[in-house]
Amino acid sequence: MRALICMVLCLVLAVPAWAQSASDRASTGGAQTLEDILARQKGAQIDDAFRRDATGDPDIAAGITEQLGTLGGVSDPELWRALRYGSADIKVSAGGDVATVLVQDGGMNWLTLRDGPLRSYGGWGLLGTLAALAVFYLLRGRIRIDGDKTGRTVTRFAAIERFGHWLLAGSFILLGLTGLASLFGRVFLVPLLGKSMNAEILAISKWVHNNVAWAFVLGLIMVFVMWVVHNIPNRTDLVWLRQAGGIIGNAHPPARKFNAGQKLIFWSVIVLGGSISVSGVALLFPFELPLFAKTFSVLNDLGLVGLVGMDPLPTSLAPQEEMQLAQMWHAILAFVLMAIILAHIYIGSVGMEGAYDAMGSGEVDEAWAEQHHSIWLEEMRENARKSASSASNPAE
Repeated sequence: MRALICMVLCLVLAVPAWAQSASDRASTGGAQTLEDILARQKGAQIDDAFRRDATGDPDIAAGITEQLGTLGGVSDPELWRALRYGSADIKVSAGGDVATVLVQDGGMNWLTLRDGPLRSYGGWGLLGTLAALAVFYLLRGRIRIDGDKTGRTVTRFAAIERFGHWLLAGSFILLGLTGLASLFGRVFLVPLLGKSMNAEILAISKWVHNNVAWAFVLGLIMVFVMWVVHNIPNRTDLVWLRQAGGIIGNAHPPARKFNAGQKLIFWSVIVLGGSISVSGVALLFPFELPLFAKTFSVLNDLGLVGLVGMDPLPTSLAPQEEMQLAQMWHAILAFVLMAIILAHIYIGSVGMEGAYDAMGSGEVDEAWAEQHHSIWLEEMRENARKSASSASNPAE
């Protein structure tokens, strides 16, 4: 009876100690309870030293064995922790190749970055861009055409050029909206529409995103082929930049078919859009396109990593790690490009009178062309004179 009473007392006294231990594990990353697991799923910054240090260190194990008076080696949890943190002395052969990654532990870091800095900085960046454009409009107003319109128009963009532009623009808008729904759905759509409706929206968004992406790639190729020759920088661009393109002040610097500002937009779309496309394809085919492992290997070989004092980048990545890196790169560049395109949409719509006609009907008034692209307008007039001269004097 006395032994039974002592056992009961020990159990009663052990409950607070066990609860405190669970609380400590929650703060150190043990994830031993449901609360710990939920906290991790919400992206909480939890130190995982509790598990990282409990990986079967011989000295620690010997001390525990001596204190508890038990026999045996490392427990299964300690073995899996050692595998997870890369301290286990083990290799697994698969078809002659050695698998160097048995437990991939980047998922929580990826989730923390995605739900934390990426969502915060990206969302506020887009809102800040919209606010800056609104303030600029209030201060500067709409850029008007000086004087009256002439009533004479000149072809600014042919039908095939407008098709390529709208294919690229329309697909990018769909990709942006579906991407934002995927990133912010749990935060904004669930409280408004519920989890089931959010799941339906995200399932549709995923299908649209994966398939419309190919239209974006096609539009990107078309725009590059049609306009790259007109977007080579030249000295005229320096004048345009010095005068801020006439956006600030009343000067109207000369420009060819594309001014310096439009060239910046063009190369931003080509470079950022191209990288977004490649990383998107890597997300669709992570096993076939190990994008970052090869990229890191090239950077290491070039010595660029050492120049900034960084350790060599990893060149052996699991497909899951490739997807995590590709998704972060994909989303970061998408946010940057969305901010740039918002400024482009502003100038092409409410920011400048007559600008939309260039991509709407393809015809612009000569007064507008003279004000914003005077060199290009003169070239068009010269071509028209040559064509008229050739028509009136046919070759014998």
